[in-house]
Amino acid sequence: MTQTQTLQAAAADALLGLLPTNTPLYAVRQDEGGPLPGQVASAVVGSFVGGTSADVALVVADQAALAAAAGTDSPLVSAADLLRPALEAATSVLGAGVLGEAHVANAATLFSDPEAAVFKLTGGDGEAGGWFAIRLRENAAGSGVDESVLAKLGRINNVEMALTVEIGRTRMSVRDVLNLEPGGVIELDRSAGAPADVLLNGRLIAHGEVVVVDQDYAVRITKILDVPEGLL
Repeated sequence: MTQTQTLQAAAADALLGLLPTNTPLYAVRQDEGGPLPGQVASAVVGSFVGGTSADVALVVADQAALAAAAGTDSPLVSAADLLRPALEAATSVLGAGVLGEAHVANAATLFSDPEAAVFKLTGGDGEAGGWFAIRLRENAAGSGVDESVLAKLGRINNVEMALTVEIGRTRMSVRDVLNLEPGGVIELDRSAGAPADVLLNGRLIAHGEVVVVDQDYAVRITKILDVPEGLL
């Protein structure tokens, strides 16, 4: 089995435990066949950008079960919200990177692409509980940078980028999110006094400590990460 095939299979296996289903599923690679046209029309799709980039799509066969898993008719909770954790788990095997917005779209092109690996998500009865497609994309090869490229980079020195300070994370069920109200406390996965993460466009670049400057929150940088560290 090639490295590409191994990554594709690992991605399919990684998402199984986070699917909103009461029946355990396992992934079977499909060289022929796939979801019905009506099913791929409501797939949840996303793009992952990192050391290894990929396009992914996930179909749940039982839409009624998916709606029941949401536990609410609120438009704030969509199929993309429910299935994003599964896609995050799948793309996490590809290494460092960022999964873009997950959204509902017709994924017929991806499922029919010969470069994509298609997996049937099936239970013990052999019936399809869902489908998963992943297409790996090669990034530009080579580490050298042409001098003309460096010159062009000078033109974007004033381009603004999103800098985010993260003090912690947590995972919550849809029910708990919908039950949030003023005064509620959300416990994060980081102890008091632990360094905050500084991310540039979603990539970790530094650690720091949160301080107050003129009544505004700020972050004092305590460590700048080099490229290898930031990719961990």
